[in-house]
Amino acid sequence: MRKFKSKQPSCLVIAEAGVNHNGSMRIAKKMIHTAARAGVDFVKFQVFSPTELATPSAPKANYQKITTGSAEKQQAMLAKLALGPAQFRILARTCRKEGVGFLATAFDHGSLAFVESLRPAFHKISSGDLDNYPYLRQVARYRRPVLLSTGMGTIYEVKAALRVLEQAGLSRSQVVVLQCHTEYPTRPSEANLRAMDTMRKLARVRTGLSDHVEGSEIALAAAARGACVIEKHFTLNRKWKGPDHSASLAPAELKKMVQGIRIVEQALGDGIKRPTGREKSMLKLVRKQLVARRAVSKGEKFTAANLGLKRAGGGIPASCWDKWIGKQARHHYQPEERIRP
Repeated sequence: MRKFKSKQPSCLVIAEAGVNHNGSMRIAKKMIHTAARAGVDFVKFQVFSPTELATPSAPKANYQKITTGSAEKQQAMLAKLALGPAQFRILARTCRKEGVGFLATAFDHGSLAFVESLRPAFHKISSGDLDNYPYLRQVARYRRPVLLSTGMGTIYEVKAALRVLEQAGLSRSQVVVLQCHTEYPTRPSEANLRAMDTMRKLARVRTGLSDHVEGSEIALAAAARGACVIEKHFTLNRKWKGPDHSASLAPAELKKMVQGIRIVEQALGDGIKRPTGREKSMLKLVRKQLVARRAVSKGEKFTAANLGLKRAGGGIPASCWDKWIGKQARHHYQPEERIRP
């Protein structure tokens, strides 16, 4: 398991278990095992007090009404999905045994204090708390690296949140801002990956993606675009009843996504344009060299009529053509023979 660093060289992959455990410890533990086998860096849960997060009359989001029905309110739905502190301590230990990091998004002040007691690698701030300045200040006081989701936000709100974190003592270098769209599932046309570039430039932060688009294509595109963190919901069964299952990756899909991201990371390289070691061995085989187009006598001048360019397995490179036109041959050459210095 890799640690979260201020200058992380590669993309951290977070498997978002969220509330897809349906309130079951058995399912939650199996999700950790599944995510670890998929090769992720962290498994993330959601810690909240239903009564602190929502009022009894707060309605569900539209996607939640579609996936769980509209008869009950948001607080009642959350109560069925909440796990307690003792259970999360067990899940944190399970993550350590499985070799992955434990993370949790806290949705209220008390839950945040509890998550901090577990000494996480970093804190995750949900999109819903982008403008919750008292909460942001509490996060900053812990001095841990932070992931800041920005769903529903503008660049001005992102910059304002960063200022609040900085004023509370957290260095901007410790923050990764995640492009995010909060509708589940997100349409590809609404993913707006270029927003990562905008925030990286205008807010002077590293960026990543909290991806709610079905499938893994958008996550791979984000990795190719330089995301240093990718967060993706997963489930053991997309057909299970619950708010997020249908928009989540199945286990095999999660593993495939991680493998794809690692391939993309390798393909990004270091940005220096130069031949690789294996390419160097191909140079004399693929590039062309100077050869005699016909028999050339010693002392004869080279011209476009008697000098050619062909793959000859080595010799004077094609880039020297201009220097050799008009030169006198120092040797006799047979047709197809390589030109010698």
